Amino acid sequence: MKVLIITYYWPPAGGSGVQRWLKFVKYLQNFNIEPVVYTVANANYPKEDASLLSEIPKNIEIVKQPIFEPTDLLFWKKNNSKNKGVSNVSKGGMLSFIRGNLFIPDPKILWVNPSVKFLQKYLKTNLIDVIISTGPPHSMHLIAQKIQQKNNIKWIADFRDPWSDLYYNKDFKQLSFAKNRNKRLEKQVLQNADCVLTVSNNLKESFSKSSKRVEVITNGFDDEVLDAKSVSLDKKFTISYIGLLPKQSNPKHLFLVLNQLCEENNQFKNDLQLNFVGDISDEVKEEIKHNNLEENTNFVGYVSHNKAIEYQKKAQILLLLIPNIKRSKGILTGKLFEYLTAERPILAIGPKDGDLANVLNTTNAGVIFNFDEITELKNQIKSFYSEYRKNELKVVSKNIAKYHRKELTKQLAAVIKSLH
Repeated sequence: MKVLIITYYWPPAGGSGVQRWLKFVKYLQNFNIEPVVYTVANANYPKEDASLLSEIPKNIEIVKQPIFEPTDLLFWKKNNSKNKGVSNVSKGGMLSFIRGNLFIPDPKILWVNPSVKFLQKYLKTNLIDVIISTGPPHSMHLIAQKIQQKNNIKWIADFRDPWSDLYYNKDFKQLSFAKNRNKRLEKQVLQNADCVLTVSNNLKESFSKSSKRVEVITNGFDDEVLDAKSVSLDKKFTISYIGLLPKQSNPKHLFLVLNQLCEENNQFKNDLQLNFVGDISDEVKEEIKHNNLEENTNFVGYVSHNKAIEYQKKAQILLLLIPNIKRSKGILTGKLFEYLTAERPILAIGPKDGDLANVLNTTNAGVIFNFDEITELKNQIKSFYSEYRKNELKVVSKNIAKYHRKELTKQLAAVIKSLH
């Protein structure tokens, strides 16, 4: 059985967007499914991680086509975000307005028609049983939808994130016509796909209103996390965040609490170190400065995946933040599942009745506080610090084997085969 996977993010792309389908492709052949990857030939990825290239199976076919990126002119080059990162892309100014109203659903829309034309030729000489598209960017679904209509091939649409409800959409200041077009395109994809995949139960509930079939396959962890060399725990009382940190996830109450604890306890101030490993928004940095935490903060910047794993394993506490937006219950960051394997206490801020809270509860991997639980958050940090001082800060997680990428690919294989 052969599947065509349409994805924008592919090594050497770095960041979380590439991990999901790189790992699925890595294991699909174990289940007698041959993947063919269709991706861009000249992508202008804001972050790259060449180490991920070694994880691509040597015997699979990768088909590439060039793409014209209007972001070359409007965003990445103008804002120099190769160095600055993507956490500050949607600043709410004129460029964001243009992005949100002229390029619907996203700037990759210009790749749709050339891709359809190219893939139509490819399909004349290559038998494909199932097409899989993954977004964002959600233009990938529009490519797959046109291919499905022209060829009557089964189609799986994978939503790693929402579409019209994506957390940073409001920064694009979309006019009503743009919002309505996004919703219309999203509904068409949900209705026409033979199966919709997504990463959390809350997203499944939302998509099920329009789709005939929705399956949940979460993100997960892989062998490189389990096999990573053992590291000594940080000597400092480190609270480490690994990954992209947009302004929507700015933990203002956490910084307020940490400032209070530093003022109340000089020993705490001397021991505390905040590590931010990845792309951090300017608003977060301003909040840290506002709370007099600059001396206690280390901005590491973007690192390779292997280096990020090292930071996870040596942290005293791992910080996990959910965007403080209306529909946050279904957000499950990919980093969560690697956090689980580090066996360090997870301190999460987000909805206590969401999917993240459910995972933390069933794995015994950490604690979660609502966005406004200041007193409770402060007491928990004091408790963590007390355990740290006694060298007793630890966690024993459980029930995490089901999140291994091989197990998750087994679920995917079952979904693919069920379509035939």
